[in-house]
Amino acid sequence: GKGGVGKSTVAANLALALAQHGAKVGLIDADVYGPSIPTMLGVPDDERPTSPNGEDIHPVEREGLKLMSMGFLVDREAAMIMRGPMLSKYVQEALVRVEWGELDYLILDMPPGTGDVQLTLSQTIPLTGAVVVTTPQRVALDDVRRAVTMCEKLNVPVLGLVENMSDPIGPDGQPIPMFGRGGGEAAAKEWGLDFLGSVPLDGGVPASGDAGRPIVLSQPGSPAALALNAVAQATAARVSTVAMAGAGAVPSVRLVD
Repeated sequence: GKGGVGKSTVAANLALALAQHGAKVGLIDADVYGPSIPTMLGVPDDERPTSPNGEDIHPVEREGLKLMSMGFLVDREAAMIMRGPMLSKYVQEALVRVEWGELDYLILDMPPGTGDVQLTLSQTIPLTGAVVVTTPQRVALDDVRRAVTMCEKLNVPVLGLVENMSDPIGPDGQPIPMFGRGGGEAAAKEWGLDFLGSVPLDGGVPASGDAGRPIVLSQPGSPAALALNAVAQATAARVSTVAMAGAGAVPSVRLVD
């Protein structure tokens, strides 16, 4: 899929919302080329995971989450030229060597596209499902089909679709028509997917991420935060349904666009 739909923002707020409801949550920033989760969660540039014995990696902890980012393992300039086996090696280390402890959910924020990272992840750990993130614009909705097709090829169930940056909410509590309503929900229905919810456009969302305090923490009563909490609850319900039908492993949820 394409970038720019707010997938990392949804991933961070989804993880935090689940943690606020008492779940033990791990969050992996698997976007090698543009890791943003550490910034969104206020992790200083000089803070890194530790490895007391030189083998196991202890993740960074923030706001009740256990965090791992590709940005912790490799600098951005090196990542830009990394491909194939070397890239797969770093992704596997982020998954296999990290001491996560007991988790209820492990959420993976994926890079855009359908490349080496996606293939490696699908082959390294069993994934409970993927959450597809889109925006109301037609060009973004066109990419939903490609994301769903990728998941089908990798045998990853699609938990549902989230429409991010939908019509903003006005002072009267009603949506302000800007992009046309229901595009994400209609796409989900067309492709036989669960619709997990819409998150309204809100300038506070990127601002809070830039400040290191995502909106479910900094403005919990805002329309966007309430919508993200509803998305978290809908996602948790879908994960429970899929996990009950599987082997009962720790749910691993990918965010794709």
